[in-house]
Formats: sequence, structure tokens, C-alpha cells
Amino acid sequence: MGYARKDVERTKMNVKKFVRYQEGAEKYSLGLTKFQELAKEAKAVYKIDKVALVNCEIFERYLESFRIA
Repeated sequence: MGYARKDVERTKMNVKKFVRYQEGAEKYSLGLTKFQELAKEAKAVYKIDKVALVNCEIFERYLESFRIA
């Protein structure tokens, strides 16, 4: 039993602290626009030159506020 390359990439993606919008949308199974909106609301976006990075730790804490008991 071997691991497919896609499985390895998924594992690596899950441990990143910062992701770009496209990666984050895929990681959290959201549309790109919705992910961008939520990341900005969460104040988890860091702008470096023309690159926007989202802090996954902050974003996940914000996401928890939508949890239904």
C-alpha cells in the first residue's frame, strides 16, 4: 500500500499556518469569494506587497463562532 502524491499534498496543506486564498478555499471546502469574505471578517488576512496570506489559526477560531450547539 503506497500513498498517492495527492494524499501527501493534502497532508502538507493541512499543516500550513498561512495559505493563499485559493489554497484556503480548497482546504475549507468553500468558494473562493466566500473564503475571502470570511477571512477578511476574521481579520486573518496579511497583505505582503501584492500577496494576500490568510492565517489559518485565526480563521479557524473565527469559524468556530458559527458552530451550532
